[in-house]
Amino acid sequence: MINKNDIVQNFYNGLEAKGYKGKIVSAKHIPDLHQAIGKFHEQKLLDPEFYEEYKPYFEFEPEVDFPVIKSLFIISVPQPQFEVIFHWNNNKISMLIPPTYLYGRKLINEMIEFLTDILNPVGYNVAYAYLPQKTLAVRSGLAEYGRNNITYVSGMGSFHRLTTLYSDFPTEEDNWKDLLMMEMCKECSACIRKCPTGAIPTDRFLLRAERCLTFHNEHPREVPFPEWIDPKWHNCLVGCLHCQKVCPVNKKVINWTEQGPEFSEEETKLILNVKDIDQLPVETKEKIEKYDLLNYYEVLPRNLSVLLKKN
Repeated sequence: MINKNDIVQNFYNGLEAKGYKGKIVSAKHIPDLHQAIGKFHEQKLLDPEFYEEYKPYFEFEPEVDFPVIKSLFIISVPQPQFEVIFHWNNNKISMLIPPTYLYGRKLINEMIEFLTDILNPVGYNVAYAYLPQKTLAVRSGLAEYGRNNITYVSGMGSFHRLTTLYSDFPTEEDNWKDLLMMEMCKECSACIRKCPTGAIPTDRFLLRAERCLTFHNEHPREVPFPEWIDPKWHNCLVGCLHCQKVCPVNKKVINWTEQGPEFSEEETKLILNVKDIDQLPVETKEKIEKYDLLNYYEVLPRNLSVLLKKN
């Protein structure tokens, strides 16, 4: 007879060996994830444009190849920020990409393989889960919310990436907690003072996502930046690090940077002007693919242009 406790222990031991962290929760809480977002939407606390853009994520429908979803496995993997170098006007300009942007598919595949190796031999299945992971991470006790609505994991700060998997494994362990903000945030306002757009409010916990630089610099080149955004505020090739850089919880990880690609002046000009990535030289396209920037090629010219002018 299969000992379910042994399976759970194999999961946690495997994560610990990799330097990862995770939690297991019952699938009965899936409706709670729907309701959490639905309540904010009904109370008109979410900007309509923001909600519509992320609607498939908020109104997710679980789809798997097995009959019944019984559990959710959520995993946090440490991830650095990445430095990308562009040559421009005979200068070497460094730009950062925050954690959570690159190598997502690679990580998902790794986690599917990791959990499949544990569960398949004992008759259980695994599938990727596309759902509100930050809420799940906090509810599961894996993470806590910062005042900036970013999730923080012990020992990793905000330098981590979440992956969630569905399974038909009938868990007896059921971690489910209230949504918590880090204790340190109650006496700290560093991120509020640093955020140039006023996206982190003082009168409520929920971020004003429509004011967040991250939301606005994830759009393609044909979408103009709102006039109220000062070009001087931009600080990353995609996303934003203003609030994460000043967070005391990130003190030990904030300088964790790995090297990304380096683009010559000619390549920089091409990225700014060539819409179809297939029209780039093979070497440039391969570089973009190697460093997992393909998904962001639509937004790179728009953000890159602003940052080059700033520099």
